[in-house]
Amino acid sequence: MKARKIVDNVYWMGAIDWNRRLFDSLVPLPDGTSYNAYLVKGSEKTALLDTVDPTMVDVLMEQLKDVSQLDYVVAHHAEQDHSGALPEVLQKYPNAKIVTNAKARDMLIDLLLLPEDRFQVVGDGEVLSLGDLHLQFILTPWVHWPETMSTYLPERKILFTCDFFGSHLATSDLYAVDQARVYEAAKLYYAEIMMPYAKQITKDLDKISGLDVDIIAPSHGPIYDNPQFIVDAYREWVHGAPKNYVVIPYVSMHGSVDKMVSHLVAALAERGVRVQQYELTVTDIGKLAMSLVDAATIIFATPTVLAGPHPLVAYAGVLTNALRPKAKFAGVIGSYGWSGRPIEQVSSLIPSLKVETFEPVLCKGHPRQEHFEALDRLADAIAAKHQELGLE
Repeated sequence: MKARKIVDNVYWMGAIDWNRRLFDSLVPLPDGTSYNAYLVKGSEKTALLDTVDPTMVDVLMEQLKDVSQLDYVVAHHAEQDHSGALPEVLQKYPNAKIVTNAKARDMLIDLLLLPEDRFQVVGDGEVLSLGDLHLQFILTPWVHWPETMSTYLPERKILFTCDFFGSHLATSDLYAVDQARVYEAAKLYYAEIMMPYAKQITKDLDKISGLDVDIIAPSHGPIYDNPQFIVDAYREWVHGAPKNYVVIPYVSMHGSVDKMVSHLVAALAERGVRVQQYELTVTDIGKLAMSLVDAATIIFATPTVLAGPHPLVAYAGVLTNALRPKAKFAGVIGSYGWSGRPIEQVSSLIPSLKVETFEPVLCKGHPRQEHFEALDRLADAIAAKHQELGLE
């Protein structure tokens, strides 16, 4: 795709990766992604903001073939999907400087073996003149690495945010015109990448709140020409109360846990509690992560394998602990054959969650009437706790 004009002397460059389905060998990409770079042409100097993933370097270099002068390459974030084409860009423009902060410089030297003399280090709030246009650098750490920053172009009221406000979404739309689709992609991106840093995101949201912004230009997904749309979404995801919603990640080996989950789901629905079950052998782990943004309660349901939880349930626990959702309650249900300690082991996997735990429901072999009654009591307890908090 060719470079596309955003406003006068500001252009989108980059690559649409329609076919990529996995990121960092971890994050599912059901809708592909994009690697957004931006070219800003001042009256005296020209700057490229970020590059692209190494797999797409040829696309970027083709877009740059008619750009005769490049004075600066702004590196907002050291991760290779944004910095991976830096070596080729620096080779084409031997006088260009990499403009970034001190932490990012050190990371880029480590990750890409770039020469130290090609860097120009900037601090928080520092301004770089391009002539009639100016780039103001704003440190926004932990969205989602410690060195990340944003750039504000006051003359065009554009905020370039790198991963902040991004979405893994391959689309030919330059702007977020399909807001329902973009909202879901951005929420999935927040859940998988940003949610562990909610406290820092609060600070970063406050930091940019005083800027006069007409356009937010992230490094993944479409551009926001209605910036309040994505800012309001982030404030809800970060600050909003959890919902009257239960998430149940589970595995069933011989049907017992499946029957327990089905009974609990029905019991919760009867009590007016929304619920989503995720059978982990077939679940897109990203969808589970997105559900955790809103969940007030998480119930892990597992058979016993080698005296502990099923490995996929253990993985779901590790993932949940890493993502640090704002859930208020958690619990364990499951089945065992002769002995085991799945409850203690699952609980040990989620130490970062500040949750109140429910009485577990564990059965030997197939669940009996007494176990279904215990699941009904668990549903009662969950509904009561949600009601006490006024969750909607």
